[in-house]
Amino acid sequence: MSSTGLHVPAQPVWVRWLPAFYVAGLLILEPITPVQWPVSFLLIALPVIAAFSHGPAVVAAVTVFAVGFEALLAGTPCCAGRSVGYIGERHYVASYISTGLVGILGTILAASRVRRQRTLATVRSVAETAQRVLLRPVPRRLGRVSIETLYLSAAAEARIGGDLYEAVSTAYGVRLLIGDVRGKGLVAVETAATMLGAFREAAHDEPDLAGVARRVERSMTRMAEQLEGNESEAAERFVTAVFAEIPDQEPVVRLVNCGHPPPLHIGPGGVTELEPTDPSPPINIGVMAGDGYHVDVSPFHPGDQLLLYTDGVTETRDSGGAFYPLLERVRSWDPVPPQNLLAHLHQDLMAFSGGSLDDDTAALAAFRLRAEPSAGPVDAPR
Repeated sequence: MSSTGLHVPAQPVWVRWLPAFYVAGLLILEPITPVQWPVSFLLIALPVIAAFSHGPAVVAAVTVFAVGFEALLAGTPCCAGRSVGYIGERHYVASYISTGLVGILGTILAASRVRRQRTLATVRSVAETAQRVLLRPVPRRLGRVSIETLYLSAAAEARIGGDLYEAVSTAYGVRLLIGDVRGKGLVAVETAATMLGAFREAAHDEPDLAGVARRVERSMTRMAEQLEGNESEAAERFVTAVFAEIPDQEPVVRLVNCGHPPPLHIGPGGVTELEPTDPSPPINIGVMAGDGYHVDVSPFHPGDQLLLYTDGVTETRDSGGAFYPLLERVRSWDPVPPQNLLAHLHQDLMAFSGGSLDDDTAALAAFRLRAEPSAGPVDAPR
């Protein structure tokens, strides 16, 4: 933790102790090598070794130590077999000067490394804060629907992704959104923020799910029009998405799939992909594609579960380059509540990919709770 309160990742322990190991190795070699092979000259590299894991003050101190230790070894008969006169011998003087110069360069290198680490820590902090503001916590229960979410960042340093999700309770039932913005960075964040803001308003105002998609489309189009003259940036602002609606009184789920991977329906009859019968265009392309948003209706009874996810899940690769077989994996798992389902998915993705994800990943699981007239709502099975 730096003085600014930002978390700067610490170097591995073995890296921090590497200068000490290096000196210990030289002490072992020096007595057993011939006098004409002064191993102490290798101390010239010590400041650079220290610069990999320590700050400039430590590197400067190590440089002074290295010069003094070179002089000590040069004039210590008991260890190196040389007389005190070697201390001022021209080759050793050249070694002292070289060590000092390398120490200056090492100090500069250490200062530069520390600055980069602090800058990266700042960027990471801003990225994490932006992601938390963008993807605010979703309630774990909305009406008769239990909800859990999962977000996994890719391995790239401080990269902010465009994966998004949201769930709101409305007069028309619980409405869900999951989407994936094309591109990364601030463009993706701005696009995702616009889409989420539009959805949160439209979900309450529009009686029809297709109307929600059209309302979000109009908001995205207005935002894109503000980028006139920057066609390359505007072209990156389309979003694949799935809008879902779980009515309170009907055992169905309504879906509008806008070019997004199909959700999974998990129920007593097994696991199925809810492919759209008439795919809708991605958001911000609807105007060019005719603005045709089609609603599909599927059975969704108490005890059924819906899994929405981004393509970061299905495009995860193993060491051989094979894609993650989501449908096969989920079919092989026992029925579990949303929290356990996403925890299992998280563990399986990390194991499949060897702990390194190539893209951001988001998932949302919605479970329709069973209701008993006499006892009230019954939670998902544990």
